[in-house]
This record gives sequence, C-alpha cells and structure tokens, in this order.
Amino acid sequence: MKKIGILTSGGDCQGLNAAIRGVAKALYEEFGSDVEIYGIRDGYRGLIEGDFHRMHPEDFSGILTLGGTILGTSRQPFKLMKSAAEGSETTKLEKMKDTYSKMGLDCLVVLGGNGTHKTANLLSEEGLNVVSLPKTIDNDLWGTDMTFGFQSAVDIATHVLDCIHTTATSHGRVFIVEIMGHKVGWLTLHAGIAGGADVILIPEIPYDITKIVQTLEQRNQAGKGFSILAVAEGAISKAESKMSKKEFKAARAAMAEPSISYRLAKEIGELTGQEIRVTVPGHFQRGGSPCAYDRVLSTRFGAAAARLIQEKKYGNMVALQNNRIVAVPLSEVAGKLKAVPTDCDTIQSARDIGVSFGD
Repeated sequence: MKKIGILTSGGDCQGLNAAIRGVAKALYEEFGSDVEIYGIRDGYRGLIEGDFHRMHPEDFSGILTLGGTILGTSRQPFKLMKSAAEGSETTKLEKMKDTYSKMGLDCLVVLGGNGTHKTANLLSEEGLNVVSLPKTIDNDLWGTDMTFGFQSAVDIATHVLDCIHTTATSHGRVFIVEIMGHKVGWLTLHAGIAGGADVILIPEIPYDITKIVQTLEQRNQAGKGFSILAVAEGAISKAESKMSKKEFKAARAAMAEPSISYRLAKEIGELTGQEIRVTVPGHFQRGGSPCAYDRVLSTRFGAAAARLIQEKKYGNMVALQNNRIVAVPLSEVAGKLKAVPTDCDTIQSARDIGVSFGD
C-alpha cells in the first residue's frame, strides 16, 4: 500500500486544485486501490501539528475549475523551521519529520513557491521522500519556464488594465495600476504589454522619475490625453537601487504613502500638474478560476509528479522547460530567484513599440 501526503503552502493561486486533482487521479490510475492519499491541512502548519485527513477519489471530483485550495494554506517562514514549535521544545523540522513518520508516508507532495521549496529541499535533505510542483503568480521559481497560477494572474491584471483604458480615455487622466510582484516583474511585464501600458516599471529596471515624466509629456504633445502605467509593487527608483538593504528598508518604512504607486502618483502630479489616479487590484490577481492554460499546465505537472512517485524519483520538482515536463533536483531550485533578464526579447519587443521602462 502506497501512502502519499499532499500539502499546499504559501500564497494561494489559481490552479492549485487542478494540480492536486492531477496528482490524485494519476495516482489512482497507476495504483488503484493500493494507494492512500492524505491531505495535510494549511501547508507546513498541518505537517508540524499533525493535522491531516484521509482523502478519497470523490474528494478530487469537481475541483478542476475551482480557485484557491481545498487543503488550505499558510506561510511558515523557512528561517524558523529549525526553531521550536509553539508550545514545544521540539523544532518545527523535527515535528514535521515525526508527523511524516507517524503517517507512514511513502512520499510527500508539496505545492508551493520559493519559500515552500526551500523547506521542501530541507525535508529532502533530512531523508524524507519529497516531490514538488511549482506554483506562484510571480513566475519567479528557478528551474521552470512557467509556474501554474501565473497566466491566470496575467489575465486578471490585463483585464484591469483593459477596463482602466476606457475610463482613462474618457477623462484624459494618467492612471497607475499597481500589479503584484515584490521582487520580480514577470507579472507586470506580461500584463503591461498585453494591456497596452505606456510605461512599465519592474524591480529589475530601476526607474528615473524624470524619464517617466518625459514619456507622459511626449504623449501629451502627440495629442494623447491619457497614459497608463503598469507598476510592480516592488518597483524601485534609481536612487533606491544604490541603497544598502538596511537603508532601503528604512527609507520605505519612512515613506508617507501606502505604496510605491501612490508615491509615484504624488511625484508625477507635482511635476506635471496632471490628474493621477491609482488602482490596486491586489488579491483579485490570486483569485477566481484558473484559466485554460493553467488547468492544462497544472494537470501536466500533477500527472508528472505521480510518475516520479511511481518511479521513486524523489527529491525533484516537476518543471516546464522548452514545453517539456522535466524533473529538476530540489537542491538546484531552493533559494534561487528567477528574475526578468533585462536584455530579454520580451522587454526589447516592448521597447521597440515605444513602451517606457522609466530608465
């Protein structure tokens, strides 16, 4: 009898349930009644606290199109995994290993992003059989060309930009749309291009406010009475890019505005005299049903994870490379961030059609 545990960790996104379904259905096809699947509630918290339940084939029906995660999720910082669990002298890591052992698992399937994969690799190094799937709307996981959840979030952010276009055109205003992405700009880049943004600001390309104003003035002179800025929540100025991490944190903590978009709105308004509006779709970008692309990708990832379990190829993350599903060692994934290359052809294509990156 095979015993498989599944958990979803970190921020939620579209496609989690589709991926869970893909894993389960492929396992049932392979092992039939010789497999038991256990859902671990709220990510690593459930593994730490021993909060899990036996699942059955019917639990995985009707969830392909469902957003969120039927298992629940939580954030458990990697840096605290070797610290004592709440109300215990035992570390979180030891408690997770103990739960895995008590459950009698043959493999733990983990669905998550960067922090989740660091912990997955730690568990693998500690001798647990682990297979993982790459999820995040940020598409910033190293080793895979695409993560599930990304395209669905792009579609939502693009829809916001499409809607903003009509009101911006009607009123002749400058609109700033703040898109998720603290450390990387994949989501803002793709949504910005798809949504026809005039300025795209991402963390990888520090901006100069005078360059942004110059672009807006050029549009005004060309008779274009409105402008749209797609701004990653992690966008930084050129001055900030030269700060130490400590100086940057202090500067942002002292910032009067609630986010970078509102600071930009104030600065642009003061420099141009134009009316600026800010839209922050926030967690809308994580919600709702997965798009068709993510349903397919999640299913491919889930089936591939089941194959790795069947072949006992543990310690790997399933990944998409050149449109092929491959296995990438967790040791190569953990702790690595996939940033947008500033010389990539997507950025160059945007520049070629006149999009400004504020540099």
